Amino acid sequence: MECPAHSPDKNPIKLVELDRRVKMTTPEKILLEALEDLGHDDFEKFKWHLKNNGSVEGLPAIPESKLENAERTDIVDLMFHTYCINTFEVAKNLLGSINRNDLLENLNNIIPEPKAFCWQHSHYHASLR
Repeated sequence: MECPAHSPDKNPIKLVELDRRVKMTTPEKILLEALEDLGHDDFEKFKWHLKNNGSVEGLPAIPESKLENAERTDIVDLMFHTYCINTFEVAKNLLGSINRNDLLENLNNIIPEPKAFCWQHSHYHASLR
C-alpha cells in the first residue's frame, strides 16, 4: 500500500511546498548549486575552459585576471554578467567538456534551452565592431 504522505497527487500540501521552493530558486542559485558539486580539480578545469573560450561559439571568454582567484559565487556573477540568457548554455557545454554529465543532466532537467541571445550582450558586441 502506498503512503499518502509521499504521494504527490494525494497530498496537496506537499505540492504547494514544492511549488514554493521552486519559485524561490533563482537561476543564480541553480548554477551555484551545480558549481558547488564540483570538486577542486573540476572547478579549476571549468574556470580554465571559461578563460579559453571553450564555451559557445560567438560568446567571449572571461579574462583570466577575473578568474584566477574567483570563488564559485564570483563565477556565477561573472557568467551571468558575461553571458546573460546564454549562461546555462555555456555552463552545460563546460560541464560536458569536463565530463560531468551528471551535473549536465541535472541542469538539462531544470533549465530549458535559451530562446534568444541577451539583447544587451548582442548590442554591446555589435557596438564594438
